[in-house]
Amino acid sequence: MAAGAQRRGDAPQKELRQRARSPSVEKTTQTRRAIVSAALAEFLERGFACATMDAVARRAGVAKGTPYRYFPTKEALFEGVVRQEIAGAVVDVNAANRAPGEKVGAFLRRTMSPAMQVVERQGRAALARLVLTEGVRFPVLIEIYRREMFDPLLNQLRNLVRSAREEGELKSDALVDNPELLIAPIWYGIVHNGLLDRSQPLDIGALFDANLDLLFEE
Repeated sequence: MAAGAQRRGDAPQKELRQRARSPSVEKTTQTRRAIVSAALAEFLERGFACATMDAVARRAGVAKGTPYRYFPTKEALFEGVVRQEIAGAVVDVNAANRAPGEKVGAFLRRTMSPAMQVVERQGRAALARLVLTEGVRFPVLIEIYRREMFDPLLNQLRNLVRSAREEGELKSDALVDNPELLIAPIWYGIVHNGLLDRSQPLDIGALFDANLDLLFEE
């Protein structure tokens, strides 16, 4: 009887020891974030092809096998980078967020322009260039970027452009058929700054604002 009671009493102690050994949710989140941040640095410095999970682990200061606990493949790790570093910073241009009476052009200037002004500084332009330069060899990079970043933004812009036409804001209906024109200057700036002429970088935010002036009535 005493032995049985002792075994029952040992159970809570064993559970407490197991909990103590298990990483907390906060610790797990911090580790994952450190791995993703290290992966971003590794991808940008060495490119997707030359980056390795071992090198990411060293940058993150974790054991060699730890990244695989969170991301089974390098492609999955890249997807994690896009979700944390890029998708998390995407401006939400859902039409529902327009203020009462706010014009579409003004809404885009209020929401997207500030983000475009820091797109280089925050590393988002560099990651976009990585997708452009290595996407031919690794099509999965393009698919991840399109799914997580490009398509959601373009779909929201399509809705806004339709509203702008209905409200008489557009200088030309060409934007309705080609909403990609809204973000074309952004991509040109990204390509120019990293591939065409690094010595004379363009202000991507200024390019975006100038494009709004061309496309929308005041």
